[in-house]
Amino acid sequence: MSGRPSISTHVLDTERGEPARGVPIILARGQGKEMAMIAAAETNADGRIIDLLGAPLEAGAYRLTFDVAAYFLGRGGDAPFLTHVHIDFQVSDPMQHYHVPLLLSRYSCVSYRGS
Repeated sequence: MSGRPSISTHVLDTERGEPARGVPIILARGQGKEMAMIAAAETNADGRIIDLLGAPLEAGAYRLTFDVAAYFLGRGGDAPFLTHVHIDFQVSDPMQHYHVPLLLSRYSCVSYRGS
């Protein structure tokens, strides 16, 4: 943790039972079609990005876009059914930390608010 409120993620590859290293992720902020990219990064060897924002957190609507096709194609094999996973969430209290994990396979995914 960076010691201040932030947005983080952790991606686990449930097919392989291991962290998903190298997943390209975009963080955007805004409303509806007016989402603007504010950060981009890839998950580390542990499947994590500890602080996507790298700046003070503001209240508002955010979107995480996980490029899961790039991740799976980078590991060989057929193209996955899922290509991108978009998670829209609301930051209502910018003094809190927001952790958005993703459990992922080629055919399904699940996310939740982590800690």
